[in-house]
Amino acid sequence: MDAAWDPATYLRFAGERARPFADLLARVDTADPRVVVDLGCGEGALTASLAARWPGARVTGVDSSPEMLAAAAAHAVDGRVGFALGDVREWRPGEPVDVVVCNAVLHWVPGHAGLLVRWAGYLAPGGRLAVQVPGNHRAPTHRLLADLCTSPRWSARLAAAAPPPDPVLDPAGYLDVLVGAGLAADVWETTYLHVLRGTDPVLGWVRSTVLRPVLALLDDDAAAELTADYAAALREAYPARPDGTTVLPFRRVFAVGSRPLSAG
Repeated sequence: MDAAWDPATYLRFAGERARPFADLLARVDTADPRVVVDLGCGEGALTASLAARWPGARVTGVDSSPEMLAAAAAHAVDGRVGFALGDVREWRPGEPVDVVVCNAVLHWVPGHAGLLVRWAGYLAPGGRLAVQVPGNHRAPTHRLLADLCTSPRWSARLAAAAPPPDPVLDPAGYLDVLVGAGLAADVWETTYLHVLRGTDPVLGWVRSTVLRPVLALLDDDAAAELTADYAAALREAYPARPDGTTVLPFRRVFAVGSRPLSAG
């Protein structure tokens, strides 16, 4: 199966996925940045919102998925909003950056604390580094999938793809990283209660995220078998409410680092 990102599947829950981005940017208190970069920009709609917030900025979205960037092209604005293919682990700007945003990306990047330190070094005086990561990797969505991947039925093919329990730091860890990089840090966490609708909505949520790299290792028949077992486990862990909705608790960790205007 193909491991490519599917913008349409990802955007099924566009409103819920946009909320943490808005909450993160609400704490970025800079008035008139000139250079803004969105690392791991996905399909570009949220990147374009940065240009609406800061009309004087030149905004660049960077992503490693050609499929996502093809969708992002619809949000490009000549001279103001552009998109580039690239790996966030290798990104290096050609000039100091006023705002670096990285939303729901770094849980895919092992050992990303060092990456944050490097990004902090790219900030202009007074610049901001704003990061949001999912912090729900010990939740049933991930634990049940890890159990399946390491079960006797699937371990030979999927053990290495099992979701790790701790791919991100706790809030105190991000505080230490940002302060160690010379930034003033504002760090917090939030658990959203997403009210989902439809058949197997939690499966629909994870299909475009944590389930995607697992299914990419299987042929169609095996993928259907694993998905059926996973869906049954998710229905038990996240039962439908009497009104037909399903509540998905989702913890996220936020960190905003601010570079001083001067060394003094």
